[in-house]
Amino acid sequence: MTKQINKTIAIIGAGIAGLSCAARLKELGHHVELFEKGRSPAGRMSTKRGEDWTADHGTQYFTARDPLFIQQVEKWMADQVAAPWEPRLKVFEANQWTASHSKDIRYVGIPGMNAPAKQLAKDLTIHAGQTIDTLKRQEGKWFLHSAESGDIAARFDELLLAIPGPQALSLVRELDPAAKAITERSNMKGCWTLMARFKDNVNVPFDAAFVNQEIISWISRNLSKPKRTGKESWTIHANAEWSQEFIELSKEDATEQMLACAKKLGLDCAEDEVSVHRWRYASGTASPAPAFYLNHELKLGLCGDWLNGGRVEGAWLSGHLLANKVSS
Repeated sequence: MTKQINKTIAIIGAGIAGLSCAARLKELGHHVELFEKGRSPAGRMSTKRGEDWTADHGTQYFTARDPLFIQQVEKWMADQVAAPWEPRLKVFEANQWTASHSKDIRYVGIPGMNAPAKQLAKDLTIHAGQTIDTLKRQEGKWFLHSAESGDIAARFDELLLAIPGPQALSLVRELDPAAKAITERSNMKGCWTLMARFKDNVNVPFDAAFVNQEIISWISRNLSKPKRTGKESWTIHANAEWSQEFIELSKEDATEQMLACAKKLGLDCAEDEVSVHRWRYASGTASPAPAFYLNHELKLGLCGDWLNGGRVEGAWLSGHLLANKVSS
């Protein structure tokens, strides 16, 4: 029987893919450190908090089909960081509202969408506020440089990138032709997101809606999700094509256009408090989607939702499967 060799592994990115990968690697006995450019882990599974209000402004819900991910979701529910969400769901298309006939079971984090990510992160070593901008491999080790802190003192046996394809491309293009080719196919699009806080509850006959052929693609009432408290707030996502085409719009112009579309849908936010967030890389997937990538010779890997069909399930599986491969 081959003895397990414990490795020192760096993971860039602490979204759900990076956290899944790190948690599995730690479970398998490796030393793992994550480097995250944001202030906290979760990536697009984020929750925005204000004075007496919260809003899930990234991922709205997730589904579970793969047996491995179903087990993880069941664990999250047992740990009371996730629960099913059963909204009154409608569809808007061609100026008409219809009921959604979707039978999917939708899950959300509780008390916010970031709760499952926090659960994964609780025993991990995460260096927040660190934008890794240069990589170097020398004498069989990986050296990292941070835009904020300069050279990272630690040296790593393996380096795994759990960040959007375009961001990974900027780091690997001169290091690995195969990784460069995969990241160039990531085809990721942005998303403009608007959050509206209302003084009073909104009287509309739905909690969430898919919107077709409009600037907006999704709207949802945050208080309809379990364990949410505070004032009435809604999350509004623009569609991927419009968002990408107008990704460089000013926040003021994006807000104006999204508010006009929301009013058409019966959600008039003109007199209420609104804020807008631009996700530069929100959706998209490489084609074909290999689930993950690992260069055994360079000890360099990639994981993320964009490598595995998108969505939370794809991200978690991508990181989990890469960890297994690194450890095999």
